[in-house]
Amino acid sequence: MKEQSKILVTGGMGFIGSNFVRSVLGTRPGWQVVNLDALTYAGNPANLKGLGPDAASRHTFVRGDIRDTALLLKLFFTHPFDAVIHFAAESHVDHSILGPAAFVETNVLGSFRLLETARQRWAETGSPSGFRFLHVSTDEVYGDLGPEGAFREDTPYQPSSPYSASKAASDHFVRAYHRTYGLPALVTNCSNNHGPFQFPEKLIPLMILNIVERKPLPVYGQGGNVRDWLYVLDHCEALLRVLESGQPGETYNIGGGAERTNLEVVHHLCDVVDRRLGRSPAQSSRALIQHVTDRPGHDRRYAIDCAKIRRELGWVPGHTFEEGIDATVSWYLENPAWVAHVRSGEYQKWMDQNYGGRDAAG
Repeated sequence: MKEQSKILVTGGMGFIGSNFVRSVLGTRPGWQVVNLDALTYAGNPANLKGLGPDAASRHTFVRGDIRDTALLLKLFFTHPFDAVIHFAAESHVDHSILGPAAFVETNVLGSFRLLETARQRWAETGSPSGFRFLHVSTDEVYGDLGPEGAFREDTPYQPSSPYSASKAASDHFVRAYHRTYGLPALVTNCSNNHGPFQFPEKLIPLMILNIVERKPLPVYGQGGNVRDWLYVLDHCEALLRVLESGQPGETYNIGGGAERTNLEVVHHLCDVVDRRLGRSPAQSSRALIQHVTDRPGHDRRYAIDCAKIRRELGWVPGHTFEEGIDATVSWYLENPAWVAHVRSGEYQKWMDQNYGGRDAAG
């Protein structure tokens, strides 16, 4: 990437996307960002509120859908993009179970239209070797992992949910466009993220806010499902490494090296938040945990092998699980206005739809 680069970020008002935009504007002073986001329920302009004058001058927001070919063509003709970083996606497994069609539309069709537009403009401008198309994906495409081992870049795909199936399809399209057309594309597959600006449907922010408000803490099944947790700012640093130094056509797995069961995560959050709020052991929020009926097709364990990105690009996570959680809890406790804004009627509707009808698990 050049010192003076212009990049297109899709989904840059979402959780990981907005953190990435902030990272770019804060660490790459010569870069300009065009941020394309449809502003669905999880896309929030407040995520980029408070940018300094210099950063704000290098950030252009465009509200729009990645399925809109006319809009994409206009953007690519107006801006000589040096790279595309593709975050935009429907991203919650529970949402995909309740309404899978939206995941096919956005994650498959939208990704295809973005790829096709990028390919056309790349070819029309002489197929510059320095161009990059970075597709940000998930470890969920690999499916359920046994009690041993970890996902590698060559692990076969076995998606379990409509969400992971749609992301797997988009991953395959990206690789096909590199193989067939030579488009300089890369794929990253990351583990579960946490950190600032995460919509509170996800496990960690949901639990933090419910602990603060002494509300029930719904845990699927017995809470034994294992995930590898990655602090979002570490993920952003890894993505920049891949964008600037990764080899086109390659895949890089990104994880935090922090496997925890869901119940362990909730217990840790209870202890951290209770301590921050000065609650006594007798007031432990662990008593608020409620085991609810597990969701269909719930994968038991994910784990990421990060040897490739460490060996080839020199990236390792900058935070331990405990350090990342401390920072995440601090952010939510210190930003009540952001929380109040996102916990709208749409959020409450989702909570009622997803958890309201679940029976307690025995």
